[in-house]
Amino acid sequence: MAAAVVLRPVCRLCRVVLFLSQFYILSGGESTDIPPYVMKCPSNGLCSRLPADCIDCKTNFSCVYGKPVTFDCTVKPSVTCVDPDFKSQKSFVLNMTCRFCWQLPEADYECVSSSNCRAVSCPRQRYATNCTVRDHIHCLGNRTFLKMVYCNWTGGYKWSTALALSITLGGFGADRFYLGQWREGLGKLFSFGGLGIWTLIDVLLIGVGYVGPADGSLYI
Repeated sequence: MAAAVVLRPVCRLCRVVLFLSQFYILSGGESTDIPPYVMKCPSNGLCSRLPADCIDCKTNFSCVYGKPVTFDCTVKPSVTCVDPDFKSQKSFVLNMTCRFCWQLPEADYECVSSSNCRAVSCPRQRYATNCTVRDHIHCLGNRTFLKMVYCNWTGGYKWSTALALSITLGGFGADRFYLGQWREGLGKLFSFGGLGIWTLIDVLLIGVGYVGPADGSLYI
């Protein structure tokens, strides 16, 4: 009887502690969120092939540009990877080429495209935009940078279609209408293709790509 009397307060205290601990976790006191970068990190893959967002490296900016260089790297928390022998590891050596991210070739990064410039112009127009290095490419400095790139967008016009219309229906201005050049198209229509001369000239100009869409975009 005495033991029961003693155990009752202890049980109540345990229930109170359990309730407070659950309340603490549910209220956000103990975060169970997974870091956002983990979604980019393949589990149990080679550490040396992890995306740049999954690792921290001790970089040396005094390396010789264009030369091979090695950096000591560690994986970020919650990231799991292995060495070539399939053994779990946290630290490894990364081999790369000494160069800043903005010095990478165009195939190694993606830029925000713009349709507010003319892709068909002489000289070719360029615009400033933000570029981001692809996940599995490693480089020095900021992975997002500002760069001047050439206008390289398309409005969906096909060169083959424009050339075919110029050859077959060019005398009626069909090629110019297709490219969105309505004034030139009407001029060809009412002049019967400039009595054939304008038609021949347009076939040559469209064939070499000198005449393009009216919106200044590139052919597909």
